[in-house]
Amino acid sequence: MSLSNSLPNSHEALLRNRDLLTGRVALIGPASPSILAELPAGGIAVSEHAGQVKALESQADWQICYGYDVSALQPASCDVVSIFLPKVRAELDLRLALARWLGRDGATIILVGEKKEGIAGAIKQLRAVAPDAGKIDSARHCQVWTATNSAPLERFEIADWFEWHTVSNSGVSLQIAGLPGIFSKGELDDGTARLLDSLAEAPLKASKVLDFACGAGVVGAWLQGWQAANDKPVTPVDAVDVQYQAVTCARATYDRAGAKGDIIASDGLSELEGRWSAVVTNPPFHAGVKTDTSMTENFLRDVARHLTSGGELRLVANTFLPYETMIKRFVGPVERLYEDRKFTVYRAVRR
Repeated sequence: MSLSNSLPNSHEALLRNRDLLTGRVALIGPASPSILAELPAGGIAVSEHAGQVKALESQADWQICYGYDVSALQPASCDVVSIFLPKVRAELDLRLALARWLGRDGATIILVGEKKEGIAGAIKQLRAVAPDAGKIDSARHCQVWTATNSAPLERFEIADWFEWHTVSNSGVSLQIAGLPGIFSKGELDDGTARLLDSLAEAPLKASKVLDFACGAGVVGAWLQGWQAANDKPVTPVDAVDVQYQAVTCARATYDRAGAKGDIIASDGLSELEGRWSAVVTNPPFHAGVKTDTSMTENFLRDVARHLTSGGELRLVANTFLPYETMIKRFVGPVERLYEDRKFTVYRAVRR
């Protein structure tokens, strides 16, 4: 069977070794549904990306799991577990633990990744849990390693991986949940801090707020805490993110802070219905090591239909990114509430 030109290099490298994929197979981190079509029907595919999950669900006979919610999965149920290298190295430990829980005793664990993704360094993590790991192939700038699941895990619960840290801004402190692979784990990133500063200095006039690309839920939980501390009406803040870790952490952060709002998994705004009188965001602009503004561009094209007439968009971005023209075109009149060499906070009002 020929390999699809649309497949990432790591997927093609795995398919070169498809003879290893026998029995019940689990794939952790596939980025394309095409790889499922190249394999015998049946198995498990795990993705932390809500958009990829929706695409993977188009393949019949595969059980699709969103992130590390294993409530529908069974331990020791797989003969082979293949892991694609995640963008964030810390997340590999999470994927390895899931593989050891899914795999039966003696199952084969496969690790595939590109050289530029750091596969050479990732081998140390593999060997820490599977000392017999060995390289079996190098192709398409990738390496393929196999190991034996000689120490299966009896327990895998995402709650065991939570780490909590405290962030403070404008007199409000709160505890934030963290998981391997989440953005800005363990700290308040500078962009979000500038956004929070602006929300304290120029408060929103909104009865219904949406936090786009919410991460661990910092903005929504902090905003409600600031409103309560300053004797303002407390506004529920709904939140949306594409990543499983973000959605899971945001829910935990909200629970601990007593914050109100729905946390929604969505690739962009595709799964959302309704309108909000304010949308706030510190949108991502990196894909690996490269600048990638496509998610924000798509968001700006779509956000106006989710804002009420006269509703406000509050957005922080790196100053070098060319967002002002797009905001003006897709949303309405725009002003800069804050600007320095690193960050700019924009406020726009929907026409």
